[in-house]
Amino acid sequence: MKSIRASDAKSWVHCLRRAWLDNNPPQGYETIEPNEFDQLVITLGNRHEWNVKRQLEKQYQVVEAVSEDHTRALMEAGAQIIYQGRLHQDDIIGIPDFLIQHESGAYQPADAKLARSEEKKEIQIQLGIYRKLLGSGLKALAFLGTGEVTEIGDEADKEVEKFLTSMREILAQPTPPAVRYSESKCKACGYYNVCKPQFEAKGELTLLYGIDSRAAPGLEKQGINSIRKLADADPATIEDVPYLKGLEKRQRAVLQAKSYFDDSFHQLKPIVLPGGTWIHFDIETNPLTESGQEHIYLWGLLKPPYNGGSFDYVWTDSDSQDRQGWEAFLAKMEDYRRTYPNLVLAHFSGFERQKIEAYAERYEMHEHPTVVWLLGDASPLFDLLEVVKECLVLPVASYGLKYICKHPKLVNFQWDDNDSGSQWSVVQFVNYLMTLVPDDRDRLKRNILTYNFDDVMATRKLEEWLRKL
Repeated sequence: MKSIRASDAKSWVHCLRRAWLDNNPPQGYETIEPNEFDQLVITLGNRHEWNVKRQLEKQYQVVEAVSEDHTRALMEAGAQIIYQGRLHQDDIIGIPDFLIQHESGAYQPADAKLARSEEKKEIQIQLGIYRKLLGSGLKALAFLGTGEVTEIGDEADKEVEKFLTSMREILAQPTPPAVRYSESKCKACGYYNVCKPQFEAKGELTLLYGIDSRAAPGLEKQGINSIRKLADADPATIEDVPYLKGLEKRQRAVLQAKSYFDDSFHQLKPIVLPGGTWIHFDIETNPLTESGQEHIYLWGLLKPPYNGGSFDYVWTDSDSQDRQGWEAFLAKMEDYRRTYPNLVLAHFSGFERQKIEAYAERYEMHEHPTVVWLLGDASPLFDLLEVVKECLVLPVASYGLKYICKHPKLVNFQWDDNDSGSQWSVVQFVNYLMTLVPDDRDRLKRNILTYNFDDVMATRKLEEWLRKL
């Protein structure tokens, strides 16, 4: 019987197939190199763990375990804190970051987690397994990235048993379990190139935008078990299924399937865009801050005449300048409001509006006149994605800005750096913060600014394309 590792919880929560592949890697996938963002998270996580260890060493004796037998010996000897202890019972293996001796003499498991909350399912499961292996009944501790120390107790037991039962079933199978496709989750997975061709060969319905794992079974019960069959179906004869109800949604689904094969797009409604002076708006955030609060380090704007010289922005170096950057953005909005009486602040998706709301909450500025204007009934904010979703069906797997703008039959706008993206920008910014060489810092900042300029230029090109339609 294959052993179940507590660390398997992360893959299991993400995807059951991924959990199987981790334990049965295909040839060439015995070791998967993490992408730049994942490697950064690993590096920062290791640093956080090391910092927690250093803090504990100031008060207690911390001894590193080198094996399961050594761990038992250290526990029997009453070591105050055991670092990287090895726990094993039946088919379950766990390696908690710390085993901390309680006043009762028993040991509490503890992990250093970069997360902001212990409520993430994989953290609950992992620490719950350590508790099960120790059998003391003591609560597990999570040293969070925010500096907070939280406890996990019996409330995690149900999820732990569900995980163990599921993993035993998965590991007993000779082939990977059947799962559904998810563009965002699957594309970020190291096994993407293993799984994607299999989904395509099957004609998996969830390859389509708008058909998720909750809608597909209902279509399959009607005999529509592939993209080809959906493309050939009459929307009027398809019965409503969960998350795909109403004739309009069924029509969109059929058109989405047709677009999959012929790379066509379909206009469902007239496109109406507001008049006025358009300024394109995009922000860059760093979620990996020491404070635990997501920091908007770049508020990017493109104003007329929409060229490199009209790119405008607010930049802050660290989250200690967070409020300073927010207030500078508000001041810039006040200036724009005076300069452009019929201002349209165009952005793509609800992310920018959500962050403005979050910052107004963070700094208790809901009554600030500029915030009231930005978020009120007469708001200049205009979400281009809403127009796209309402009026068009596009031949893309995801209605993300890059998917739409890079497509040669749609906007056909290309970024200066093809590898750039939101996670890429976080990596660049953290490297910028950690780099002491002035020339390297300047280069990294220029790279981020170029990427943000391309983002706002992309929304400008999307606007122009929509106007042509």
